[in-house]
Parts: sequence; structure tokens; C-alpha cells
Amino acid sequence: MTDMSTPTSTAPETGARSPEAAGIITDARQRIDDLDGRIIGLVQERMAVSAVIQHERVTSGGRRVNLAREMEILAHYSDQLGKPGTALAMTLLELSRGQI
Repeated sequence: MTDMSTPTSTAPETGARSPEAAGIITDARQRIDDLDGRIIGLVQERMAVSAVIQHERVTSGGRRVNLAREMEILAHYSDQLGKPGTALAMTLLELSRGQI
């Protein structure tokens, strides 16, 4: 009788109990790693675009941060992703503001 609480030797790093499941998990993890790379690239691109906006706003005599726009972004993320979306938007805004 096998103890089902311990993974078999087929793929202990995935937690799978069959080679088929281990393969699916490994492939899905690679897809997540690829998506994370794309997300990081998009965040870096967002930061660069935000820096352009801030520079133009400040050099034209405006404020560096536009709180009304930030509230729009927070609402959008919240509408799409719920409460965790708000936290994600806050992190993106913090990264995009740079040093204040």
C-alpha cells in the first residue's frame, strides 16, 4: 500500500503523482515563466512611458503626479481584477512614479 501523502518518485519537484501530470505541470510552469518575462517587460515599458509623461508634465509647469488619473487606473484594475487588482495597480503606480 502506497502512502498517498508523499509524492512518488515520478516527479517530486512538481508534486505530481504520475508522469503525465508531471509533464503537464512542467509545461505549464514554463508557460508561466514565459508570461512572467513578458509581464516584467511590459512593466518596464510602462515605467518608461510614465517617465516621459511625468517629464512633459513637469517641464510644462504641471505636477509630476496626476492623482485623478491614478484614481482612474485604480478603478480600472479593481473593476477587472477585484481587490487584488487594486493592490497590483498601486504597485504599478509606485514603480512608475519613480523617486518623488
